[in-house]
Amino acid sequence: MAGPHMRLEKGCPTPVCGVDEAGRGPWAGPVSAGAVILKPRAIPKGVDDSKKVSAARRAELEVEIKARAVAWGVGFASVEEIAALNIVQATGLAMRRAVEAMGIAPVFALVDGNYAFDLPCPVKTVIGGDAISASIAAASILAKTARDRLMADMDLAYPGYGFAEHKGYGAPAHARALEALGPCDIHRMTWAPVRLVLEARAGRV
Repeated sequence: MAGPHMRLEKGCPTPVCGVDEAGRGPWAGPVSAGAVILKPRAIPKGVDDSKKVSAARRAELEVEIKARAVAWGVGFASVEEIAALNIVQATGLAMRRAVEAMGIAPVFALVDGNYAFDLPCPVKTVIGGDAISASIAAASILAKTARDRLMADMDLAYPGYGFAEHKGYGAPAHARALEALGPCDIHRMTWAPVRLVLEARAGRV
């Protein structure tokens, strides 16, 4: 079972899926989203908000969620799409892709937060949903593990930035690398810390 504070939704049309994102705040990399339809009697033990679960346990739960879920999907929106659409709309695009990737059309989606994104089914927002809804928590774990794995790959493609450690977030080590190396292709060029480095380097030319 999930943690004692978690619940699986009752009274919602079925199948209901939980949807959550990862990576809205980083300076680099895509935003990701997960979508999960859980079986009521097969919820992996320890499912919780991905931020409250260790990386090692998230990896274990990812395998369990995928094996036990009725359906699951992961979607991304690229740095180019973030720049073109803005981060809110790009997050909605990643969520739509995650829901569509499940291969099963849910009749209802529970989305973490207070923004009703345009998804292929009716949406109910749940503030703090990843801390109280097992479906949303499971989706948050899939979104987080998928993005973390991609950023580890980006660490190999763009060495020196430390993407495997900070995953593109604004850690001090990332700020130092950005200042020393300048932005790379997966940086979000319109983000203030990245834009300021770009402007400073242009001023030195």
